[in-house]
Amino acid sequence: MKPVYKRIMLKISGEVLQGENSVLDFDKINEICKIIKQCADMGVQIALVVGGGNIWRGRSSGEMDRSRADQMGMLATVINSLALQEALIRLGLPTEVMTALDIQRIGVPFNKFEADKMLNEGKAVIFACGTGNPFFSTDSGAALRAAEIGADIYFKATNVDGVYDKDPNKYADAVKYDEITFDEILEKHLNVMDNTAASLALNTKLRVLVFNLNSPENILKAVLGENTGTIVNF
Repeated sequence: MKPVYKRIMLKISGEVLQGENSVLDFDKINEICKIIKQCADMGVQIALVVGGGNIWRGRSSGEMDRSRADQMGMLATVINSLALQEALIRLGLPTEVMTALDIQRIGVPFNKFEADKMLNEGKAVIFACGTGNPFFSTDSGAALRAAEIGADIYFKATNVDGVYDKDPNKYADAVKYDEITFDEILEKHLNVMDNTAASLALNTKLRVLVFNLNSPENILKAVLGENTGTIVNF
């Protein structure tokens, strides 16, 4: 088995990490991290971004000040990032957390050149806190970091198995795309990622693969170039 990508950005939805009765399901986290370690053992350089939706969603905060609500969401991503870091280190994969906010006792402040060095050394690098700014999603944070580190592809791992013409959870006749362009996503207002993330990926010529993480093996399949979801192309 030979990977088709040297350096990937893996964006993990926070909801995927959630248990039935807890915000974090460590059995599920370990399953995901075992596959990540397997990919790293094959020589793939792994960068990660994890959402915080299992803990807090800024856009669901009602009348709360949006900037403060988003800052809470950034801190939620730190909790998830530390959980992933712990699991990966236990599996034998050196892993660093880099943060877009200054939390030096928890993570290293983000620096593109340091991140590149760590990845080249074989460490996994988890980018926490999104872009470090309110009004930007972790999808945008992942697209930004992927562009900065020169990732070959952006894997958007979520609880849906690809991009559909409408919500497959609501409509039985929803049609899945094997491949679609960013222009089509923006024109059709498809709920794949926010417009900022899609525009950034388009402008930096960054391909995105959307697939289901309920089967963690899909990460390995994606690394090997198998068709696991929907490719979003420019």
